[in-house]
Amino acid sequence: MIIITDSGSTKCDWVALDSAGEQVFKSRTRGMNPAILTVEELQERILESEELIAHKDAITNVYFYGAGCGTEQPRIALEQLLQSYFHNSKVVVKEDTAAAVYAAVGDEPGIVCILGTGSNCCFSDGNTIEQRVVSLGYTLMDEASGNWYGKNLLRDYAFKNMPEDLRELFAAKYNMDPDYIKFNLYKQPNPNAFLANHAEFIFQNLKKGYIKKLLRKGLRKFSRNMILQFKEEIKSHEVHFVGSIAFFAKDRIKQVAAEYNYELGNIVRRPIDGVVEYHRQKLRANKD
Repeated sequence: MIIITDSGSTKCDWVALDSAGEQVFKSRTRGMNPAILTVEELQERILESEELIAHKDAITNVYFYGAGCGTEQPRIALEQLLQSYFHNSKVVVKEDTAAAVYAAVGDEPGIVCILGTGSNCCFSDGNTIEQRVVSLGYTLMDEASGNWYGKNLLRDYAFKNMPEDLRELFAAKYNMDPDYIKFNLYKQPNPNAFLANHAEFIFQNLKKGYIKKLLRKGLRKFSRNMILQFKEEIKSHEVHFVGSIAFFAKDRIKQVAAEYNYELGNIVRRPIDGVVEYHRQKLRANKD
């Protein structure tokens, strides 16, 4: 039995397949980002799943794709934890960009972008995945991500740069007590996920002019700073998007793609589905 895992900072999906590629179980825990969580916190989250506990000895391979796995130290720490827990398994840990590539284009070439709790961009030639910007985390980067939009919504609310009708709706939906916000940002784990939770407001108010403008602002920054790192590649390859933010913002993405002269490809809401299918095909091909 193998486990395929797609993890962001907010949630983590686990899917088990048998040797024939049939699904054995599917589970979800809180996000497992090793760049912002301790090993103890990561282990606690694995234990949230009764299915993982029940099947851990039967698992032979773990393919973990996650946010925060792009730098060596967090990746190795998570790899060692998974190896110690799934002790009969071979463990492979890769950054979430690999999952996005497999979900969006499989083994075909293309530029693939992630817009979820965080954001990222890479180019795959069908064999090798290349990133030209190393993420420095949500405080400095992550344009057009859930946490970036959440941060900007909170700022615009506080500075009264949000239209009054939307300010009233925002305050009715979220706890805007300053002490509560600062407690979650500075004293709780996953402040990026806390920020990203506020991005849901955008997709409940997509027709509002302020929201359209904010979406374009983030997507333009992301296009300039990330997608245009691949100026030559966009001349001959489509740009694909993965993640919930991308799925709901697809109309604005089409506008910004036209502005920056890149051809829009696939938009995939949940990468886990595509990654599972990718591994299912590999299993069946090896069996044949």
